Amino acid sequence: MSDSVEELLVSVSFRDTTVEFKGNPESVAISVNDFLLKQIPNLDLARKVSINYSASELINTFLDYVRITPEGPRVWKGDKKMSDREIISLQLLASKIAHQTGKRGDAVMSLSEIQSVTGINPKSISSRLSEILKLGYVEKYSSEQGVSYRLTTQGIHWLEQALMKKGR
Repeated sequence: MSDSVEELLVSVSFRDTTVEFKGNPESVAISVNDFLLKQIPNLDLARKVSINYSASELINTFLDYVRITPEGPRVWKGDKKMSDREIISLQLLASKIAHQTGKRGDAVMSLSEIQSVTGINPKSISSRLSEILKLGYVEKYSSEQGVSYRLTTQGIHWLEQALMKKGR
């Protein structure tokens, strides 16, 4: 089995417009979904109940909290007081943004990766991940490389609300 990244090519035609999307399966799926929601009026009701944060929305919303550095995605908290739960979620969000912008291969992070970039005690990280996993804010993945975590759409919404309450 090869370690190369598989690319997907999708062509979508609607009325007099044809658009091609090429890239990794996740980014193509997001692009096709965005195109359909914007171009097809019959999907207007679906758009009202759908939520799918684009990279630009995430960057604009969390600009004061995350940065993509040459060393990788990082929480940029400055003098802001944040809970370990918020810092961990922001780190997973930074990883998601880095992935969506092509600066990182995937959006998931292992506990040891989170610990090395946040400096939070591994036991605290494990406890906080367990809490936010139960709330549906994080998804857990197991693979040959070990266990990793990804922030969910619901987790992004929770994080946005939590930071807004603190008075961004």
